[in-house]
Amino acid sequence: MTDHVVPHWGASGLIIIDMQADFASIGGTVEVAPRVDELASAFRRAGRPIVHIVRLYPPGSPDIDLPRRGVTTIAAPGTPGAGLLAGPAAPVELDAGLLLSGRPQEVGDGEIVLFKPRWGAFYRTDLERWLRSRGVDTVVVCGCNLPNCPRATLFEASERDFRTVLATDAVSQTSPERLADLAGIGVTLSTTAEVIGSLSAA
Repeated sequence: MTDHVVPHWGASGLIIIDMQADFASIGGTVEVAPRVDELASAFRRAGRPIVHIVRLYPPGSPDIDLPRRGVTTIAAPGTPGAGLLAGPAAPVELDAGLLLSGRPQEVGDGEIVLFKPRWGAFYRTDLERWLRSRGVDTVVVCGCNLPNCPRATLFEASERDFRTVLATDAVSQTSPERLADLAGIGVTLSTTAEVIGSLSAA
């Protein structure tokens, strides 16, 4: 591991991807929810930023991903299925109008919900500016469905020169091949316990 990808735990932020009720049926997502909660709690204790990334699919939206266009009815704004499945310290009612406008919804000190229109959390969002303004240079990613949105987010983060960490037991749909691909671009692969230990020691 080169010095350029070694995590700076004291400058880290947590990105929780798509932990929403309508995605609970994706294999492994419910099972990783407790570890997502553990990570969020640890980042709160450390006073480090947390971002809950969500998808919202208004009927007929041009931002519905092509494979789902015309067939999806999930995560519709204002429905229970769009709600957060894990991560927040207390129940959160999403403000769909605010989120769809591209603005963050504050849910705690240094903790927001942010809507992403496509796979990656940095694409057409204010995520990079928000993280940089809080001194973040290392992102820890967890959440739902590694092959899609967490993976895209890690690539986008690397392209923006963030140091990247994947909490391997706090993300659904992992496989040895997928993890090896990410390690190949400099992503640090850590368990939840390892992340929390490193964060506590920073």
